[in-house]
Amino acid sequence: MAYGRGAAAVKAIEDVSLSIAKGEFIAVVGPSGCGKSSLMKLISGLHPPLAGLLSVEGKPVTGPLKSVGMAFQNSSLLPWRRAIDNVLLPLEIVEPHRRNFSREKDRYRAKALKLLESVGLAGFADKYPWELSGGMQQRTSICRALIHEPEMLMLDEPFGALDAFTREELWCALRDLQAERRVTVMLVTHDLREAVFLADTVYVMSSRPGRIVRRCGVDIPRPRDLEVVYTQRFQDIVHELRSLIGGRH
Repeated sequence: MAYGRGAAAVKAIEDVSLSIAKGEFIAVVGPSGCGKSSLMKLISGLHPPLAGLLSVEGKPVTGPLKSVGMAFQNSSLLPWRRAIDNVLLPLEIVEPHRRNFSREKDRYRAKALKLLESVGLAGFADKYPWELSGGMQQRTSICRALIHEPEMLMLDEPFGALDAFTREELWCALRDLQAERRVTVMLVTHDLREAVFLADTVYVMSSRPGRIVRRCGVDIPRPRDLEVVYTQRFQDIVHELRSLIGGRH
């Protein structure tokens, strides 16, 4: 994948081969500018590959995938819509929900309320984004990404702008959501502790043009609570990842 044209083009990623099992939680880490977000755009169908083959569940990717839900560092909630209406937005856009939305609105609304409740936002459904904390906005954003029951959830630095305490709260919320729904998750993050706490597998990318240089299985049993971050095994994995990335800036 490249940005720009002709001789001025900058190659973002090159020769990347990635296999993600259904229901797996993977994280992608690497130095700034290594192409982590570009890889996510390819897999989601937001950007076509210049070369090579790209398939999801055995089917070629030819455009944006309806089977993917996405959340970013900026929650991107629409300020004029209440939390529940922000969560419902994909159902107003993605078929077949779009054609059923008016007729099924009460059912969809109940589903959105249950999703908000599952991330600790019971009672906040009718609040506007500006009435929610940063952590609450991100919880709402993740609910919006999940409302249409995607087969894959893609998260691009979703907790990067939050304080450490809120970030760890959301790690646990995401851990519980993924365990309950068994959705496949791809997380792009700079936070190595976050990657090791949440993921089954961590992929390390090199400096641009980004390549996968290491696949690291996280052999820490689930379910994981926050105390695991103080264990020697957890710290060893984080240290290994940091040494890989530190040597490739």
